[in-house]
Amino acid sequence: MKRYFYIVIVSVLVFQMGYGQIPDKKLSNLMPLPKEITFHEGEFVITRDFSAGIQENSSKRVKKAVTRFIRKLGEETGVFFKQGFPVSQKRDNVLFKTSYDREGQLNLFEDESYVLTVSPQGIQIDAPTDIGVIRGVETLLQLVHSNSKFFYIPSVTIKDSPRFPWRGLMIDVARHFQPLDVIKRNLDAMAAVKLNVFHWHLTDDQGFRVESKTFPKLHELGSEGQFYTHEQIREVIQYASDRGIRVLPEFDVPGHATAILTAYPEIASKDTIYTIERNSGIFDPTLDPTKEKTYEFLAAFFKEMSDLFPDEYIHIGGDENEGKHWDENERIRKFKKHHGFKNNHELQTYFNIKIQKILKELNKKMMGWEEIMSPDIEKSAVLHSWRGENEGLPDGESLINAVKLGYHTVLSNGYYIDRMHPVENHYLVDPHPKGVSLTKEQKAKILGGEVTMWSELVTPTTIDSRIWPRTAAIAERFWSPATVINLNHMKSRLEKVSLQLEKLGITHIKNANVILRNITKENDIEAILTLSRVCEPLKNYERNKGGTEYQTYSPFTLFADACTSDALDAKKFNDVVLRLLNDPNDKEVRSNVHQYLSKWSSLSSDLDRFDNPVINQVKPIAVNLSALADILSYCMKHNKISSTQLELFDKHIETAKIPVVDVELAVIPSFENLVEHFKKYEKAMNN
Repeated sequence: MKRYFYIVIVSVLVFQMGYGQIPDKKLSNLMPLPKEITFHEGEFVITRDFSAGIQENSSKRVKKAVTRFIRKLGEETGVFFKQGFPVSQKRDNVLFKTSYDREGQLNLFEDESYVLTVSPQGIQIDAPTDIGVIRGVETLLQLVHSNSKFFYIPSVTIKDSPRFPWRGLMIDVARHFQPLDVIKRNLDAMAAVKLNVFHWHLTDDQGFRVESKTFPKLHELGSEGQFYTHEQIREVIQYASDRGIRVLPEFDVPGHATAILTAYPEIASKDTIYTIERNSGIFDPTLDPTKEKTYEFLAAFFKEMSDLFPDEYIHIGGDENEGKHWDENERIRKFKKHHGFKNNHELQTYFNIKIQKILKELNKKMMGWEEIMSPDIEKSAVLHSWRGENEGLPDGESLINAVKLGYHTVLSNGYYIDRMHPVENHYLVDPHPKGVSLTKEQKAKILGGEVTMWSELVTPTTIDSRIWPRTAAIAERFWSPATVINLNHMKSRLEKVSLQLEKLGITHIKNANVILRNITKENDIEAILTLSRVCEPLKNYERNKGGTEYQTYSPFTLFADACTSDALDAKKFNDVVLRLLNDPNDKEVRSNVHQYLSKWSSLSSDLDRFDNPVINQVKPIAVNLSALADILSYCMKHNKISSTQLELFDKHIETAKIPVVDVELAVIPSFENLVEHFKKYEKAMNN
């Protein structure tokens, strides 16, 4: 009994301190962390007799979710269950039971809460809705552990609910088309980390990716044959619904419209011939907001899409319209003057008001990027905040302005994962702005956030490695209490979650090796894999500066495509160097540093046996890395650095700082810190 109460106290402390101050093996696979969790003594042992029961007349959603759970549990444990499908929970000896009050609707503010109870005798999930059951099942799967004898789930009570109702992932399929299997496996991963909105960016200058039976030239001329049929879209919507995920379509207007105008130039602002864009960037083709034909076209198109997509919202884009073709068109200039519009934003607001009316008549609500913000737009619209310091604006400014005007908002600024920032940069961004005074009502207008995966530089082969596992950490920001902010604890759990995602079919690990084998032209990739684990792709679109280096048809099987924004060995080395600087006499830490340096010292010679144009471009990175590792190995051994070595170090470090083949060496700051340490140590010894 004393042990029982001790465990309860520890779990409460873990919660109050942000879960991260007291690492616990029982928490190691959990992401997002639940709202309340209390561990008890004992565990539920998984045996062949395991069975899962559901209520009579359970929804198809629950039946499918529990069936998936049984399959995943079997794959995780290797146990041959006697009962492979859910049964009535009224049966004797049912060990896992679920119950809920009603079938949930895939709408904003639906109840997703659940209570999960595990004891040595059995497992129970109770929820107000079947969607809550699904969320609880995902948590239960993450709680599976093992010892030398058996697999088990620790005895626990979890009371859980999300912090925000809108927890999204946007995938851009316009720049690079993503086949159904890519969408489905990412929906599986979204469900695993409790994301609930799949934002499908379907149109842009580079492609129109949805079949239109009303305006067939849209997909016939705007997609090069890469589009989703109505049947495929319904398939994705059902697949998402089974996992408690809404599907939000985006059709970008009036800008980002090249693909639309390639098919229907008669609604363009400029009389010219349009062709699909091959590069990235912001382009001029824009719908004409002064033509009645434009609104007739959009009314018919949105009617078709409203019938196809059941979600209450449709995203109209509305971003990055600089209005160049509006300014060049004399008729549009006269229209602006006649209506007293001072600028293009006021003209676009006129356009947006008409679109909002069209959608309202279709029983849909409008969502758009923050550029649609105007006091004249009805408050039923959701404003999608995305701009920040990278665009020369204060972070969070548009979100704050929107809620003060009375709009609901969703935050994406800070969650642009295509910018290739490290995971901690995203994890510490909170949808509730810090240091800003908002009323309780204004805070309630902040619905949550969305991760954005723009696809200029990704293909079906690489997209998973750009989304995952980082998005799992961001999903925790959207679901878990605001106090869950311990970076070290998050990173340790993220490594485990990364492997869980791989088991779901996410290709972020294996496809990197596919790319590296393509580079070496051999099966032996050990050396170049080691190099990739200390290199990171250039950040903030520097890889494709100006949007002209890469076209939509360019190869994305290069070294940079095998590297990630969180180079694993670089992160671990940086951490161990910090530990060494804090305690230079720690023998274990010194040994760890030596191991890394020794491995990197031989990289240059290890890569010399490969000879092809692609790998030869990569070799200069290895040459500098090996030279620097040799110098630091000597320093580690002798606790000093000579003037000759220092001169050589400075030469190689300056060269190593120059990006090569669109990547940068991620261990440079730690190398410099080590050298400074040895310089100070030698100076102290001489004095």
